[in-house]
Amino acid sequence: MARDLQEQIKKLIIDRRLPSGATLPTEPELMELLGASRNSVREALKALQAMGIVEIRHGFGTYVGPMSMAPMIEGLAFRTVAGHYRGEDSLVQLLELREAVETGLISRLAGRVPEADLVELDALVSRMESQAAEGAGLAETDRAFHATLYRGLGNLLLGEVLEAFWDAFHRVRTDLVEPPQDPKVTCRQHREILDAVRTGDARRAEDAIREHFGHIRTRLTATAPHETISPPN
Repeated sequence: MARDLQEQIKKLIIDRRLPSGATLPTEPELMELLGASRNSVREALKALQAMGIVEIRHGFGTYVGPMSMAPMIEGLAFRTVAGHYRGEDSLVQLLELREAVETGLISRLAGRVPEADLVELDALVSRMESQAAEGAGLAETDRAFHATLYRGLGNLLLGEVLEAFWDAFHRVRTDLVEPPQDPKVTCRQHREILDAVRTGDARRAEDAIREHFGHIRTRLTATAPHETISPPN
C-alpha cells in the first residue's frame, strides 16, 4: 500500500509536469485524490522525501523536491566503502566503472573543449606540478581537473557520479598503499590528457586516460584485502 501511494504521488508529479519547487496538493487533498488515510499519505511523503523527490516544509506545505541524485550517490559511496572494509574488491569495481565512463567520454571531448576550460585545465595542471614539487597532496587539484574536463558536456548526472567516485576513494585513502612512484608521473599523465584533448587526438586521449587509471589501479591492488583494516572514524 505504501509503495503504491508513492508511485501514485510520483505519477501525479509527472502527469502535472510539476518542476522542482512546485507546490504539491495538501495532505487532505492527497487523501481524497488517493483514497488513503492521513498516516498512509504522510508515510509515503516521508519515503519520497528521503529519495529527494519531495520536500516537506513543516508549517508551509509539501513541494516537489530537487530531484537530486544525492541519495543514490551516497548509497553508492557507502556501499563501496563498506565493502572495502569487509575486505572486498569494491574499490576496484568502482574504478572499473569510472574508467569505462571516462574512457567512453574522452573521445567526445577531443578538440571540443571550450577555450576558457582549456585555460582553466592548464592552470590546474600547473598547480598540480607546483604541488608535486613542494611535496603537497594532489587529490583536490586532481578532482578539480576531472570535473572541469567534463563540464562542457553539460551532463549534471555525470558530475554527480564522478563526485561519488571521488568520495568513495578518498574516504578510504589512508588505507591505500602508496607505491614508490614520483607524483610528477601523475602530473605528466594529466598534462598528456590535456594536450591530447586540446589537439583533438581522440585515440591519444583515450590512451592517456587508460594510463592514468592504470596508475590508480596499482594503488588499489597494492592494498592487502585480507588484512585486518581499522574502520574510519
